[in-house]
Amino acid sequence: MELHTISGLAIAGVICSIVLSIGGPIALFIAGRVKLKARISSFFIGAGTFLLFAMLLEQLMHVLVIQLCGLNAQSRPWLYYVYAALAAAVFEETGRLIAMKFWMKKWLDFPNALMYGIGHGGVEAILIGGLSGISNLVSMLMINSGAMQNTLAALPAESANQTVSQLSALWTTPAPLFFVSGIERISAIILHIGLSLLIYQAVKAGKCRAAAFTAVLAYGIHFIVDFFAVAGSALLPIYVIEIGVFVMAVGTLVMVLKIGRMEEL
Repeated sequence: MELHTISGLAIAGVICSIVLSIGGPIALFIAGRVKLKARISSFFIGAGTFLLFAMLLEQLMHVLVIQLCGLNAQSRPWLYYVYAALAAAVFEETGRLIAMKFWMKKWLDFPNALMYGIGHGGVEAILIGGLSGISNLVSMLMINSGAMQNTLAALPAESANQTVSQLSALWTTPAPLFFVSGIERISAIILHIGLSLLIYQAVKAGKCRAAAFTAVLAYGIHFIVDFFAVAGSALLPIYVIEIGVFVMAVGTLVMVLKIGRMEEL
């Protein structure tokens, strides 16, 4: 297999996604700290909770269910879609609930719940969108400069062919799709802020039916959005999926803010 030159539009898309995935969380963190006077610790609790519940505990569950039980998108696709969305909702919303009820209970208020959401969604954006984008950008620049060809020449033929096969997505993927990653991360951050404020309202309400309903609503919204994103990828164009996720994320945030205003009246 041969390396192919990467288009300038594709490189621009990767750079845009990196800026959105890393710059977005940083800008929101500064705004939350300066404008809302939220605690820096709330951001890092949000980030740490995501790492613990989504990146560690949820991944351990995936090892047990997907690898040991043989569940995957090829053998039982719809069961896999339901499981993947349900696991994300349960682990992330449970982590959010525990963090706000126990780790942030001394200073839990609207600004700090919002800052928690920025940390939760921000670290996900940096890890998934930012770091992968940087890796893609480095590979693209190496391919276009000829440095990648020199690197491959030093590898055994089998390893070189495997590497080229892995890199082929960089020139076979339509260039506009490289912009999607950054937009996807912004949608995710908006959703995480909305869900964080929803869990905050549940914790603030205490032990009552309203609190239970609000918490269940957060789990339900998370499941619906993730199920749409995962299952939709097998049925719908990526642009339709991303528009749908963005609309649901913004709709969640708007709904939560309206609920909060109604409670204050």
